[in-house]
Amino acid sequence: MYRFLFSSKWLGYLVLAAVFASACVFLGRWQMDRRAETLAEINRVTTNYSAEPLAFSAVRDQFDRLDPEREWTQVELKGSYDTQGQRIVRNRPLNGQPGYEVVVPFRLETGETVVVDRGWLPIGNNNPGRPDAIPAPPAGKVTVVVRLKAGEPQLQRGAPEGQLASIDLPTYSAELGYPLMTGAYGQLARENPPAADMPVAFPKPSVEEGTHLSYSLQWFAFGILMFVGFGYAARQQARNAALDAEDDLAGHSGTETDGGHAAVPQARRRPLPRKSRKATSEEEEDAILDAQGY
Repeated sequence: MYRFLFSSKWLGYLVLAAVFASACVFLGRWQMDRRAETLAEINRVTTNYSAEPLAFSAVRDQFDRLDPEREWTQVELKGSYDTQGQRIVRNRPLNGQPGYEVVVPFRLETGETVVVDRGWLPIGNNNPGRPDAIPAPPAGKVTVVVRLKAGEPQLQRGAPEGQLASIDLPTYSAELGYPLMTGAYGQLARENPPAADMPVAFPKPSVEEGTHLSYSLQWFAFGILMFVGFGYAARQQARNAALDAEDDLAGHSGTETDGGHAAVPQARRRPLPRKSRKATSEEEEDAILDAQGY
């Protein structure tokens, strides 16, 4: 009944179903990998974001090479801002609004220098390509609490004077002319004494898992449904073939041969019964006269 499945046509259908299902499995696994990355980020945020700040000496190595599991860890730094080295970073949207971030070198009491991202500023209305004003950091000795963030890759595009295309720490260090710790920078959480005016503080990262799990299940379901559809089509083809075979068999058994004459279906020889109908008034009168001998 299913011998047709070995035909080139149906083997081609099967290969097509297998290719489509493989693509669905690949996309489903890709969504699962993205979900795993999202869950790892959520775990880092919930573990490190609001934890007690650590002293610089306890995490100094993280500013040379940041362990991804230590991202968002709060660190307390003591020193002073180098306001001459302040820069703004271009193309930094926040809540759908374009703007900038303000980065400033922070020279520690130990003599080392790290970069502090003090917050976000919207695009200015008075000076195209720049914020209208950049709040100055506090002068003198300052104690700041920052959250560790990995440095960003270098972008193959320039920036106007006083601006950076990305928080690429080695490039920033070369521009300043003195060494920075280039493994990580700090995203400002708070500082003491506080500045009179501050950039917009960064919002807490999202801890929503998103739709990766539902998308992955959908892709896996599509892959399964492809084979279900193939099986349904094969079953319908087999049923149609069986019905055609029954029709052929009935056609051969319902014919006769008479000498050299062509076979005539027996069904055609049987006269169809006439439909009974009610006699008319004239026919009834004729019947009565016939009975009386007229």
